Amino acid sequence: MHRRTALSVSAALLVAAPLLSACSGETRPGTAAVVGSERITTSALQAQVNDVRAAQNRSGQASAELIASTPHLERQKLDALLQSHIVDKMAGTAGLTATEKDIEDERRTYVDDAGGNEEFEARFLQKGAMAPGQIDRFLRDRVLITKLTATYGAGKLEAPARAAVEALHIEVNPRYGAWDAKEIKLGGGETPWITQRTRPEQAPAGA
Repeated sequence: MHRRTALSVSAALLVAAPLLSACSGETRPGTAAVVGSERITTSALQAQVNDVRAAQNRSGQASAELIASTPHLERQKLDALLQSHIVDKMAGTAGLTATEKDIEDERRTYVDDAGGNEEFEARFLQKGAMAPGQIDRFLRDRVLITKLTATYGAGKLEAPARAAVEALHIEVNPRYGAWDAKEIKLGGGETPWITQRTRPEQAPAGA
């Protein structure tokens, strides 16, 4: 199997604090995070969480176990959104894009490895807390990270990632944790931002 790269998932939820203020200093109720000029709303974040919970509830006998295994799903999904913005910024700086064919080829690799599309979607729900409609975003990130690695070299993505974070000026509503610009992740987890995965079945991360 060829090597895969996966984004980290944050690990700790901090005590809730006053709502996030935007760059202008004004309080922004309904804001989960601000990334560059884009506002991630709490409603958009909750929609992602709801999609995952709905998919988990459709899993029959495994539903309770899946739900119990993702107690901090809001934070996990927000971290995934933030990481995707960072990947987009890095790719834009490097002049890289992910085509539909790139994404389909990436999907085919995972589907073939899983033994079919149903098994593929079940694996991503179980291992990465991703609803079926959220998987393409993950695959797009995978494609871009592969291209970024080819551009900068294996193990050399931290510097461009830090540059992207600095340019994006990420702010997070304390309700979901604290953005750690040094570690490039949400919360206080110990997992490095970039981790190597030797096989696709070792679990998609960063959902």
